[in-house]
Amino acid sequence: MEWSFHTAEELIAALRAGAVTSAELTDEAIARIEREDKVINAICVPDFDRARAAARRADQARARGENRPLLGVPVTVKESYDIAGLPTTWGMPPYRDHVPAEDAVQVSRLKAAGAVVLGKTNVPLGLQDIQSFNDIYGTTVNPWDHARTSGGSSGGSAAALASGFGALSIGSDIAGSLRTPAHFCGVYAHKPTLGLAANRGMVAPSEPALPVDLDLAVVGPMARTARDLALLLDVMAGPDPLTRGVAHRLALPPARHERLGDFRVLVIEEHPLIATGAAVRAGVNRVADALVEGGARVARHSSLLPDPAGAATLYMQLLISGSVARFPIDSLGRPSADDESLDAVRLRAMAFSHREWVEADHRREVHRHGWRQLFAEFDAVVCPVTPTPAFPHDHRPNPMERRIDIDGAEYPYFDQLVWAGLATMPGLPATAVPAGRSPEGLPVGVQLIGPMSEDRTPLRLAELLERQIGGFRAPK
Repeated sequence: MEWSFHTAEELIAALRAGAVTSAELTDEAIARIEREDKVINAICVPDFDRARAAARRADQARARGENRPLLGVPVTVKESYDIAGLPTTWGMPPYRDHVPAEDAVQVSRLKAAGAVVLGKTNVPLGLQDIQSFNDIYGTTVNPWDHARTSGGSSGGSAAALASGFGALSIGSDIAGSLRTPAHFCGVYAHKPTLGLAANRGMVAPSEPALPVDLDLAVVGPMARTARDLALLLDVMAGPDPLTRGVAHRLALPPARHERLGDFRVLVIEEHPLIATGAAVRAGVNRVADALVEGGARVARHSSLLPDPAGAATLYMQLLISGSVARFPIDSLGRPSADDESLDAVRLRAMAFSHREWVEADHRREVHRHGWRQLFAEFDAVVCPVTPTPAFPHDHRPNPMERRIDIDGAEYPYFDQLVWAGLATMPGLPATAVPAGRSPEGLPVGVQLIGPMSEDRTPLRLAELLERQIGGFRAPK
């Protein structure tokens, strides 16, 4: 039997039943990677010898009666996570020989759960692109169309899942880096509530692996089904044992509803600052129609929705000022005082003072409270992940010169991040789910944004929608 595209749940059941061994699953996954990844280039750091050894240990543990959550399941890990004995470069050539001595906390949790790590997946330079290419490992292509990107920065993980290279993967997200690759490659991803999952060891090689709380950034699961997302999130969730984990234990509330017909959903397909392409609009409407058919209460407008334009400006200020603090770049100049474009917002944010950042952080709290009021009336918000399906590779060195084509109209490249920022800026959970195909056959996804710390609500809605409209489909 071919196991490569089975879900993690199915693999666990087969392992428990003795229908397959972890060694067999691992050998099959490795053979598939060696055969198919020459073109896709998703697995940038293979770790096959240690994977085979881990699979043998998993089989021995199961024979002893052990039954850990992911025991024997082959998985991959984004290159940006520290794995002892493997390079962590973030695609930055000066750090091509950086080899951490300790596992990231999430890698430790994967291994403690019994997962078999096949290797690490490709990323963009410094994790700062919507594509996944760098001078160390090259370009990861989209399994559906090799001329297009798999997304970024977790593009290697999304391409690996779509290609059958392991059942699960872990990535990270500050600007849609989990959700956008999932949308582009037709898989699932979940951006957890800010701070829900410890991030120590998911750190640039220039920095020590400290247990710090990052602004905006999260680590999270990727999979080929919604239920597998929830399974992996349960492994990942929880505070760092070096900090809040000393005294705190996680207890996520259950989903607000179990039946599709009980959900109250706000559906948004338009943003005031950027167009929504026809293919993505169709995906949003397909999900909206499925919600209505399932009996959910669906609204298309609400005065409770915090201002998306103001949210986009605030998000760019926080994102760019935080980014240049960690990765300094030369000033690109100051825009004119009357320039209110998002490009101008980004340029000004590069020179933010501490006072300006604190003021922006206060505005975020006001905005976050608006979401609390909205989620008193709704259980989830459905909206695009980006305005288009996967776009053609664009490796121009200066991303400010790139453009995104939306049905024939051009927009600044980074303006497409406004949809990702809708959930990221206030720290809300968001689940990316497949929502059909474009006329060219490219995957199209949407995101389901849920209430703060109620991650099980968008995950449950994702599972119900998967039953209603279908989910992952392997590329031909």
